Amino acid sequence: MSQLPEVAGNPYTAELAAAKKAVALAARLCQRVQQGILQSDVQSKADRTPVTVADYGSQVLVSLVLKKELPSHSYSMVAEEDSKDLRKDGAQEVLEHITSLVNETIANDGSYNMSLSKEDVLAAIDGGKSEGGPSGRHWILDPIDGTKGFIRGDQYAVALGLLDEGKVVLGVLGCPNLPLKSTNTHNGGSSRDQVGSLFFATIGCGAEVEALEGSEPQKISVCSINNPTDASFFESYEASHSKRDLTSSIAEKLGVQAPPVRMDSQAKYGALARGDGAIFLRIPHKGYIETVWDHAAGSIIVTEAGGMVKDASGNDLDFSKGRYLDRDRGIIATNKYLMPAVLKAFQDAMEEEQ
Repeated sequence: MSQLPEVAGNPYTAELAAAKKAVALAARLCQRVQQGILQSDVQSKADRTPVTVADYGSQVLVSLVLKKELPSHSYSMVAEEDSKDLRKDGAQEVLEHITSLVNETIANDGSYNMSLSKEDVLAAIDGGKSEGGPSGRHWILDPIDGTKGFIRGDQYAVALGLLDEGKVVLGVLGCPNLPLKSTNTHNGGSSRDQVGSLFFATIGCGAEVEALEGSEPQKISVCSINNPTDASFFESYEASHSKRDLTSSIAEKLGVQAPPVRMDSQAKYGALARGDGAIFLRIPHKGYIETVWDHAAGSIIVTEAGGMVKDASGNDLDFSKGRYLDRDRGIIATNKYLMPAVLKAFQDAMEEEQ
């Protein structure tokens, strides 16, 4: 059988297959935990335990699958969680819960005939302690991006990127609650609409989406709107994550008519990449420095779908600095037609605020 041309042309074929498998498996564990939260009453309390369990469990599964699928590769991961809290007195019950969830997810999937001990689980979590940086290869993982959305039963994402010599070369976003069909054609949706999207992109090969459960991949591209008055905005659902007054000032300058689409997590990047909206703005509060795992996977999916992702000065995001982006001024994602106008409105609004 001859190799497909795009497979031959993609130097990261094995990594992409492993990353997709890892994210899909982690998403399955997260879905199970989220259903449990929604069935109990926990989302009204300050109890973060279920989220913790899903965060850690997701990180363990991603780590496990990458090591199993890419055994010959040197392994380095920059991830959000470490096992410090799980090693404390009183954390045994949570650790047991995570271990049994991970083992049930592996058993149900059937790909690997194995069972992890609590020590294996702690070791897998600590596999994410790498600092990343400009040389070598590093996986970048946010095991659950959008914690508050996860608790509410809303959008969240399992976000995995690959950094190679300081550049993001691959990204996979598992969005269990995002409809597979574009959300802007969704008039309330119907029960037949498939929910659960897996977005992925490799540098130079474009971006695609398929069902989280697996389906024929579809090429995606950002919208081609060139007039800001026709554009719609994505912003964070949580007011604490972004300066909404500044966002609305920018929207006003651009003449944007549509109300903002508020969504948790990097699901926004996926939705933007397939044209569900035109502009995503993230303007963090003063002093907040963005982490690499909040943007690595999403940004390459948008750029490979023909979009642009810039900081407030109009520069590309730099993922080679370690665990943090060297940025506290904001991030803009949109198409190439709108970027100049959005960037100018952004900079004008920032100047006025100061």
